Amino acid sequence: MYGTENDRDDSERTAFRRAEKKYKLYYDNNASSKNKRKKLPKPVDLTEVLDFRSILECYLQNDVLPPGVIVLHDNFTSPVFSLQNRPGFYFIPGALSIERQCSLIRESLTDFPQPPNRTNHNAMYGPIQDVFVAAKEGKVLVEDNSPITSSETDTDIDHKDGKEWKFTTEKDALSRKCRSASASVLLRKLRWSTLGLQFDWSKRNYDVSLPHNKIPEALCELAKQLAKPALPTGVEFRPEAAIVNYFGLGDTLGGHLDDMEADWSKPIVSLSLGCKAIFLLGGKSREDTPLAMFLQSGDVVLMAGDARECFHGVPRIFTDKENAEIGHLETQLTREDDLCFLQYIQTSRININIRQVF
Repeated sequence: MYGTENDRDDSERTAFRRAEKKYKLYYDNNASSKNKRKKLPKPVDLTEVLDFRSILECYLQNDVLPPGVIVLHDNFTSPVFSLQNRPGFYFIPGALSIERQCSLIRESLTDFPQPPNRTNHNAMYGPIQDVFVAAKEGKVLVEDNSPITSSETDTDIDHKDGKEWKFTTEKDALSRKCRSASASVLLRKLRWSTLGLQFDWSKRNYDVSLPHNKIPEALCELAKQLAKPALPTGVEFRPEAAIVNYFGLGDTLGGHLDDMEADWSKPIVSLSLGCKAIFLLGGKSREDTPLAMFLQSGDVVLMAGDARECFHGVPRIFTDKENAEIGHLETQLTREDDLCFLQYIQTSRININIRQVF
């Protein structure tokens, strides 16, 4: 789902692909710049992108909503918006406090990628401990020639290398004649990590037998509260699995469906952290023209029922100071031990998707 697509004539693309191309980051090689090595992004027309922060402000001040947008009055802690032509989709702008956002950013980088939770790095390196800390300390991951024990291979279904990897100093890594990867590069190439029940891609299903760390209780309680607008009164959301997505400059998440859970009536609870992004919400076919909307740090999206059958994706994140919209995080993450988190999130977006599996 991450990556690029081949160049094709627009007439051959689906409506969803055309929207992805419209908002995707491209560079203008002909633009003049004082620094010739610095590529400038091509301008993009954002006039059709829904801005629920602005919609919220207008609604609170003037009690006015744009056509097709509905506000729910259900005694929730903040206004919840839905769309007339996308039943089951809910948008809660600014649902997460600044303190909660900062806490989740820290956890997403230090706790959530820890084994036995899996990441995209498992296929190459097996379980890796403390990637964020190792990157902060300038360490290097090196291949150890000793074979992995049977107990270690049992904990990871994807690792086929048969080698163990460990972090060491840069000086020690240079003295070794083996494969290596700097921790800082591994951190920048971290694309996803799992929480709770593990998904087995080889079986296209969840495997309850795989070792995993449970979703933290505080995150479970948060998800239960946030899911209420998408559920009938008296029905409780049970957070059982989650995936944490990490986006850097130029990263995208292609149009897809989240269709592996047993009960689609239960919502996916999606939390946005860090740099602003564009989210595309399509229909049940890739030929349906998607709606584009901004996602800012602290926003929450719920997708349940019919909305679970809608294609969706993220074609763009904004890391430039003018558009990233993370000033509140820069103000909050000022302690010395927070500067490493600030440095990361200034050019990144984190998305936590929480699901009820059964």
